[in-house]
Amino acid sequence: MSYQSDVHHRYAAWPKLRHTLAIIRQEPANLLAVLLLLLFSGIILAPVISVLLNAVLVQSGDEGRTAATEGTFTSWYLVRTLSSRMSDLLLWTPLLNTLAVAFSTVAGALVVGVALAWLINRTDMAGKRGFSTLLIVPFMLPSWTFALAWNTLFKNHAIGGQPGWLEAMGFQTPDWVAYGYFPIVVIMMLHYAPLVILIVGNALKRMDSQMEESARVLGASRAAIAFKIIVPLMRPALLSAALLIFADCIGEFALPYILGLPVHFDTLSTGLYRAIGTRQSGVAAVIATVIMLMGMLTLALDMKMLREAKRFVTVGGKGVMDRRSRLGRWRVVASALPLLFVLLGVVIPLLTLFLSTIMTLPGRFTRDNFTLAYWIGHHLDTVAMHNGILLTAEFWQAIGNTLLIVGSASVVCGVLGLLVGYAVMRSHSRWLSSALRQLTFLPYLVPGIAFATAFLSLFAVARGPVPALYGTPFILVLALIAEKMPYASRSGIAAMTQLGKEAEEAARIAGAGWFARLRQIVIPIQAAPLATGILLPFISGIKGVSLFVILATPATDVMTTYSLRLIDYNYQQAANAVVLMIALISWAGTVLIQKVTGTGLAESLEK
Repeated sequence: MSYQSDVHHRYAAWPKLRHTLAIIRQEPANLLAVLLLLLFSGIILAPVISVLLNAVLVQSGDEGRTAATEGTFTSWYLVRTLSSRMSDLLLWTPLLNTLAVAFSTVAGALVVGVALAWLINRTDMAGKRGFSTLLIVPFMLPSWTFALAWNTLFKNHAIGGQPGWLEAMGFQTPDWVAYGYFPIVVIMMLHYAPLVILIVGNALKRMDSQMEESARVLGASRAAIAFKIIVPLMRPALLSAALLIFADCIGEFALPYILGLPVHFDTLSTGLYRAIGTRQSGVAAVIATVIMLMGMLTLALDMKMLREAKRFVTVGGKGVMDRRSRLGRWRVVASALPLLFVLLGVVIPLLTLFLSTIMTLPGRFTRDNFTLAYWIGHHLDTVAMHNGILLTAEFWQAIGNTLLIVGSASVVCGVLGLLVGYAVMRSHSRWLSSALRQLTFLPYLVPGIAFATAFLSLFAVARGPVPALYGTPFILVLALIAEKMPYASRSGIAAMTQLGKEAEEAARIAGAGWFARLRQIVIPIQAAPLATGILLPFISGIKGVSLFVILATPATDVMTTYSLRLIDYNYQQAANAVVLMIALISWAGTVLIQKVTGTGLAESLEK
């Protein structure tokens, strides 16, 4: 290019640049979108890239094994994890265990969930109004609530500490019942069946029953109607529920940790935890990459299914029929299945946990065996815990850390989520809006334990002006903000979609600046979505395990990690008491969300 043409090109580009800058000055949402994109690139994208690089870069202390200097490229970790003599122990056996648990959980949850969804939404079963709420409770509770209840009942002599109730009463519990694959699948099925009830139930409520009636009039059998009409129309909902459950199972940590490790039943999440604990950071990065790729692929398939679901029209027009099957004298009998589910998924686990906290010896139901010592007692006969949890400083410190870390992260999440919604909906750049929307959704595609590993790999050491954050509350706050942004940003974008520009334009013409418009117009109007954007991350963070178990230290213990440490010490009663407190807070928070939004859990999942 000649000098003259180069000068002409620069002068021609200058008006375009001035025009762009003028637009940015006129609409600050463009600049806000850029700033938010930079922020989330640092706390979401950079950790993910960091863990991917750690899988192919020589880590500190591995120079001798890899025969290369620190920071150079190597395939040693990939070879060791994927194809060495240790690969079965490090990856392939945990991967097979993870897939076995995930597929079995999906199958069981679908069978139970579809049956219960049908009874609730398409029959006149007795007591269905009460069951429609009670059946969702297991999904509100932390999954490891059930694991501790199972351990309290079925724990045997395979590991030390107090025996389970059954063994204390003289019944020998086999290992396959007490630990490993079977209890993990049963508990996950109980935990995730409510998700199927919600997703499939919503689809059933919107399905026009005229098609079924027409088929019945034409002489079709019940089996033909079920498999040729109902199942095809329900296919998007069924696949969506299956993929969401599968993605969650991949990253599940607490259940395999409590019920799998005692019998060396490793999954990908516990294998990753073990690799980090033995300072095999390169191997951990490879395992984390496998978990991330599986999670991303699964949820990408779910997003594709949601797009394809538009082809399955299950909602009619004015003539929609919502005819429920009349069960007649079987109305009461049909309620046995949901009643059994509520007993197994709510009553028995919570009652078991509570009774265990007021028993000196497990499984002995005599009057002299009941005590409140593990709640408010003094001078307990234990090595590391001398008082009940309500009188123990570490418990209150864990509560304080939980409220500080989870609370501050949730508030920041809610505000950032609203700002993301504002920037996405008000920005003039379609590329900026799309990039911001996708980037804030990225943590949803990465299982929690893999995301925690990514954060650890990036912020465990000082990098430029950023000091080492490991061992401080800041790394937990940052990680929570990043991990929970999909909830907050989704709430913010949905809220801003419904807010027009007229009020802001009138205020701008009247001379109000952007910050004044945001503070006096946008935030007051969006108060309920802002509260939701704060409460959803808070409830999810309160009962979270995967993120904290990697990033928390004894000084930054939260309630979940504190209870896990009590389990490691075999202080079962105290651990169960802490978990009951977490379950209570989680349930209360879920009810509060429903009060604030004016919707039930089912409606909130639809949006």
